[in-house]
Amino acid sequence: MILTTTETISGRELETLGLVRGSTIQSKNIGKDITQSFKTLVGGELKAYTEMMNEARALATKRMVEDAQQLGADAVVCMRYASAAVMQGAAEVIAYGTAVKFK
Repeated sequence: MILTTTETISGRELETLGLVRGSTIQSKNIGKDITQSFKTLVGGELKAYTEMMNEARALATKRMVEDAQQLGADAVVCMRYASAAVMQGAAEVIAYGTAVKFK
């Protein structure tokens, strides 16, 4: 499955199948939340949250690809990510794009 942020794939004629998406809501455990809150006092990267968001993006992408495969897609173009905090220490990540089939 080809994933791209562009509208086209070089050398391919595309047939649009429709919007596909995958999402997840992730959080870290209370112990990680406490240790990360102390880190905000001194500054620097919040590695537990970086890991959480990387895991969330990977899972959302996997779910989007599964959605595209159900439509018989060969690729997803115009792929994007969006995220939003849904509560303290928890974030929703959505991956979305347009499923296409090669003509």
